[in-house]
Amino acid sequence: MDVIIIGGGLAGLVSGLELARAGHAVTIVERKTYPFHKVCGEYISNEVRPYLESLGVDLRTLGATHMDRFQFSSPSGRLLETALDLGGFGLSRYALDHALYQLAQSAGVRFLLGKQVEAVTFGADRFTLELNDGQVLNSRLVIGAFGKRSKIDKQLQRSFMQKPSPYLGVKYHIRTDAPVDTIALHNFPNGYCGLSSIEDGKFCLCYLTTRENLRPFGTIPAMEEAILFQNPHLKRVYERSEFLYEKPEVINEFSFAPKQAVEQHILMAGDSAGLITPLCGNGMALAIHSGKLVSALCSRYLSGKMSRAELEQRYQTEWSARFSRRLWVGRTVQRLFGDTWLSEAAVTVFGTFNPLLRGVIRQTHGAVLAVD
Repeated sequence: MDVIIIGGGLAGLVSGLELARAGHAVTIVERKTYPFHKVCGEYISNEVRPYLESLGVDLRTLGATHMDRFQFSSPSGRLLETALDLGGFGLSRYALDHALYQLAQSAGVRFLLGKQVEAVTFGADRFTLELNDGQVLNSRLVIGAFGKRSKIDKQLQRSFMQKPSPYLGVKYHIRTDAPVDTIALHNFPNGYCGLSSIEDGKFCLCYLTTRENLRPFGTIPAMEEAILFQNPHLKRVYERSEFLYEKPEVINEFSFAPKQAVEQHILMAGDSAGLITPLCGNGMALAIHSGKLVSALCSRYLSGKMSRAELEQRYQTEWSARFSRRLWVGRTVQRLFGDTWLSEAAVTVFGTFNPLLRGVIRQTHGAVLAVD
């Protein structure tokens, strides 16, 4: 096997599709079975739209929505709006990941679904992977695309795993009366909630908070009523919407701390390499970018055009050059969200100097991804 990809999210699917089309033998190990929901804001910057369409993803047929407005509210409900200069589109991970999965299957990617990698070791210039069903796999390269937090992170003793993370992510799909062309970010004490349109007339409602917010109330619905409802915009959304999940998608203990793009010879992609904070939800665009980058460099290595050391050094360097500033800006701006005083002040400052807000948003977006 040339490449094993751990994780079949956006970064894993894009890199697997590109490598298979370049003639390499690729296996993707994914613990779930497509299609499935994921905790995600489900807004994607237009920077990756031409590239996704070049891969064969028919966004129009999938029902992707168009957004070019941004709305921001403080916990008290003070509101500001601005244009999204580049704009973006809304599409559920359920639909987008499944479309990429079907393309990757057609390209010859082998999928091991409902399986989990328990351990990865490297020796004699090859990787050995142990799966939870007892299978042992070998490959020349491994791409880590397993998302925000994984058992493999713990096995590799990655530095961010040594620090506790307080974050809790919750996602619903809803039907509501809201502008389809607007992505909204509503603050509440110690958290913030995104609302954006997706296919079939639905909206994605996804919020980030801390376990400290949840602990006094015991259940997510009780916490939402006590904490999120303090923002009148969120209270209105909850009271006037149809919630389409029997219960929300939830993820715990993920980290926004800086990460390395290469760990013990594994090339990390997407959230495994760095999790971007929400301002306009560009984690999806970053994952697609990194899948394209890592696959191009892996193909050069597999074709004998560079050594492993050159591959790893080049990937770390290019990853940092493309994404480090975006991640830093995201982490810095995140401090405004969920802090009552700071988010109230942000509404005042950004409302007075609207170009400043648009400038910050641009810093979390990249250039339009080139189509080869």
